[in-house]
Amino acid sequence: MKSLKKMFPVLLILVMLFAGCTPKEEEGNGAEVRESEDYYGIYSGELTTINYLTTSSTAEFAIAANTIDCLVEYDNLGIVRPAMATEWTISDDGLVWTFTLREGQHWYTHDGTEYAEVTAQDWVDAMKYLLNPDNASATADIAYRVLKNGEKYFLGEIDDFDEVGVKALDKYTLEYTLEKPVPYFLSMLTYCPFMPANGQFLEEVGEKFGTDNEYLLYNGAYLFTVWEPQEMQVLEKNENYWDADKVYIKKIESKYNKEAATLAPEMFLRGEISGCDISTDLLDEWMNDPEKSKMVRPASTSFYSYFYAFNFDPRSVPEEYEPDNWKIAVNNINFRKALFHGLDRTAAVLTLDPYTPERMITNTITLKNFAAAGGKDYTEFDGLADIVARESFDPELAVEYRDKAKEELEGEATFPIKVMMPYNTSGTQWTNESQVVEQQLENLLGEDFIDIIPVGFPPSGFLNATRRAGNYCFQKCNWGPDYADPETYTDPWMPDGTYNWPERAFDPEPYNHYKSLVDQAKEEVLDLERRFELFAEAEAFLIDQAWVIPIHCGGGGYVATKLEPFTSPYAPFGIADLQYKGQVVMKEPIDTEEYMRRYEEWEQARKAALEEQAAKQGQ
Repeated sequence: MKSLKKMFPVLLILVMLFAGCTPKEEEGNGAEVRESEDYYGIYSGELTTINYLTTSSTAEFAIAANTIDCLVEYDNLGIVRPAMATEWTISDDGLVWTFTLREGQHWYTHDGTEYAEVTAQDWVDAMKYLLNPDNASATADIAYRVLKNGEKYFLGEIDDFDEVGVKALDKYTLEYTLEKPVPYFLSMLTYCPFMPANGQFLEEVGEKFGTDNEYLLYNGAYLFTVWEPQEMQVLEKNENYWDADKVYIKKIESKYNKEAATLAPEMFLRGEISGCDISTDLLDEWMNDPEKSKMVRPASTSFYSYFYAFNFDPRSVPEEYEPDNWKIAVNNINFRKALFHGLDRTAAVLTLDPYTPERMITNTITLKNFAAAGGKDYTEFDGLADIVARESFDPELAVEYRDKAKEELEGEATFPIKVMMPYNTSGTQWTNESQVVEQQLENLLGEDFIDIIPVGFPPSGFLNATRRAGNYCFQKCNWGPDYADPETYTDPWMPDGTYNWPERAFDPEPYNHYKSLVDQAKEEVLDLERRFELFAEAEAFLIDQAWVIPIHCGGGGYVATKLEPFTSPYAPFGIADLQYKGQVVMKEPIDTEEYMRRYEEWEQARKAALEEQAAKQGQ
């Protein structure tokens, strides 16, 4: 992940469920009546702005996610639903997207005073503000890289905003024109750069826009009624919101405390707040306590993908680690497969999650439940389905590949192969994992075959000193998605990537084949199922070549919270999953066993929803 990675530490990629659809809002879908307590929290990092058209902060995104409604939204199963738009159409060439807006919706001030009706022009005015370089938007590139003439306008190559691909055709009809077809465009509309803003209000408040809760208008589920910096933030339900029946939490109150992370667990136990993280140093205590264990459950995982990478270009590895010898070994596929099948991923992940490691382990780079087409999860497409179904750790197979590698490398490489493996010393988890990987691989494959050498680096400048510099042989890396399409997970292995440079292998043919498969997939922009098939074939080839060893997803950890799981919008890209709409604060928290049971139910419900969505699109 590039610039967006700085913005979304735990967020990232919406589900692709929209190809060729012209959805309309279903009539008569009354919301289930649910009771919820108010939500109380604490925070230690104060907001610097609530200008959602310029910020790049997750905390500031959260205010926008709950107070500004987008054209579309995602439900708790990841299905796209109408929001400010009631229906939309896509031109046959995939370039023009036309949205019909919900009539009779209004902007409100922080105290609930009606300001103006929400119209199509609000999206045009917001985009003009965003693409004005003087406003220094940190997310402008997300919009201008896809909109027709957006980048030219931003760079000053054209000065007529009417040439940019966003227009209000009438009061309730909005049209976007793209530079080229973007299959994942709908998912982008749930992110701040595509949020609306009232043009008259922008002009009235000028540079004050978003500097205070009084200098913002709201059309979403909540009003930002109180903002007292380093004191308190309060969101209150917008009773005039079009979908108010699905907003169950009436008030969200957060108080400032610079020691929030340390004090939160005890405050939760005293009933002062509604939820908290349980840090690693407290986890065993809570899990082994008969009462506290009833309150702890796993936290949601993220769509950051973690994998051990083999470096084909160890240009900065110090001579003491014999980089030339490593380069000979890493170019042997049987050597790589010996480590691929020899790595006990469960043993490694136990250092991260000692109670439910299986929920984090992944066999693929693109993660399960990230994207779907034709009613199928991306990881169910041919090639990847077989990889998902089998455990990569296979001691007997690893030894077979080791023996083949030793035979083929005899006289070319010197054994044991030194494997310089950097790790970040900022915490104990990675240190412990490095020790586990070293001992486990050497014990299985033999110290006469490999010599795993963990090397600690300080957290400051870690990536620049290791992965980006090519200063490693074997290292755990990660990648987070930038948009809602499998293409985003191919970026590390493109020629301009800074990961493990498989294009620099002795034999260029495997990389050329992989690149050809990716290029074919990128060119398929209208038939999503075919596009997914091609990307799945490319990813399966990458894994079969053992350029990397997929190991686990990001996020995780444990929480004690009264928020009911699996009620929030499911949207691993954009900001939708920061919404409280749909969520419920329960009277009591649930434990890990109950959480895992509900997770299984959620997965089944999501699968059924994907199949239903595909059936509707096929009619």
